[in-house]
Amino acid sequence: MNRQLSGRRPNIVFIIADDHQHDAIHALGNQAVQTPSLDRLAASGTVFRNTNINGGTSGAVCAPCRACVHTGNPYFQATVSGTLQDDMNNITMRPENALLPAVMREHGYRTFATGKWHNDFASFNRCFQGGENIFFGGMSDHDQVPVHDYDPEGHYTPEQRQVKAGFSSELFTESAIAFIEEEKEDEPFFLYVAYTAPHDPRTPPAPYDSMYDPDEITLPDNFLPEHPFDHGARDIRGEYLAAQPRQPEEIRRHIADYYGMITHMDAQIGRLMTALEKNGQADNTIIVYTSDHGLALGRHGLMAKQCMYEHSIRVPWMMKGPGIEAGLQLDDLCYQFDIFPTLCESVGLQVPDSVRGISHYSVMRDRGRTQPIRGTVYSLYRDVQRGIKDERWKLILYRKSPVTGQGCRETQLFDLLHDPCEMNNLAGDHQYAYRIARLHEQLRSTMNAFEDPYRHLFQ
Repeated sequence: MNRQLSGRRPNIVFIIADDHQHDAIHALGNQAVQTPSLDRLAASGTVFRNTNINGGTSGAVCAPCRACVHTGNPYFQATVSGTLQDDMNNITMRPENALLPAVMREHGYRTFATGKWHNDFASFNRCFQGGENIFFGGMSDHDQVPVHDYDPEGHYTPEQRQVKAGFSSELFTESAIAFIEEEKEDEPFFLYVAYTAPHDPRTPPAPYDSMYDPDEITLPDNFLPEHPFDHGARDIRGEYLAAQPRQPEEIRRHIADYYGMITHMDAQIGRLMTALEKNGQADNTIIVYTSDHGLALGRHGLMAKQCMYEHSIRVPWMMKGPGIEAGLQLDDLCYQFDIFPTLCESVGLQVPDSVRGISHYSVMRDRGRTQPIRGTVYSLYRDVQRGIKDERWKLILYRKSPVTGQGCRETQLFDLLHDPCEMNNLAGDHQYAYRIARLHEQLRSTMNAFEDPYRHLFQ
């Protein structure tokens, strides 16, 4: 039965993963990983292949990135603090900002959340009218997730927290499906599903734990035993998940488990899509899939995500649904925080004044434009790394932190067209001095526009 209602805005299912590399999807070029549900989403919708995070000053990069998604803003406009401290101030979203789920709620959407919310409680309750199995935190064991159910008063105390039986991806999917099955015909819904997969600990359940043989895993072309210099994030927890120098057999094991986590999550996404079909909602629902950030996992000798390399700053972004072209893949430069205005325009809502992201809806509707929406994108990590890239070139600057003492002064220039794995640093070649100077000037301009408080370190 098709329940699409004439004149009613489409439903929205917003799915966000944790640590999913932008290209760790079968349909997007990685033939080693099996992702039939995401492949189906890519085939029936539009893929923005060059979507980039802005980053943050917190070692827990996921929190600032999620704040950017929810507010549609660069990091320093998304949160109330830009300090280097990993505390609640760093992940509290500015109360004056519009929030994506809250905007949908204000325009008649019934909003519901399940899964990870790595930001403040007050923002959560501004956004959602209901929820189940909500995880307020950064990470946990996947079979021991401490979750809350929705509290209309916003009191999510430790005493209310409980550990429920089941694997995280399955637990969140069950809550999402139950919500879909209770869908009301008289109002659209906004369903927020935030998986903690494929974040470590990478412990996929059977049979996914043995689906990928480490001996058959091919190491990435940019695998290195060690990063060539101190990039300012050597002491991050994630870097200690594998021995240093990196051993090929250990990295293959990590990748095999990572793929198992992704394929298991993909199966749960497939269950969500099936629930929409069975309930007659598939044709009137926009599905968004993205991730908070990427991950190194052995590339460049790194394991974590606190870097400016493509594997860590780029994220998947796919959309399908009414009015969205099927089978379209775009390479235009995007920020992760552009998702907010793009989704607003897709459902016919005015983009709030507080949003600094730019809608890419016109890109989907008009492929014949002559000028890209964005000429460059820039990313940051704490006070030690800044990067900027255009459609071909990327400049990364490294500085030693005056606060922590970590990092060193280095410059990298990569030709992404001929060196997509970022292995050939051209910064020492004098013939590229003009290119570095041009990108550096664009970086200074962008840091000023984004009010980066550490911009003086990178002048």
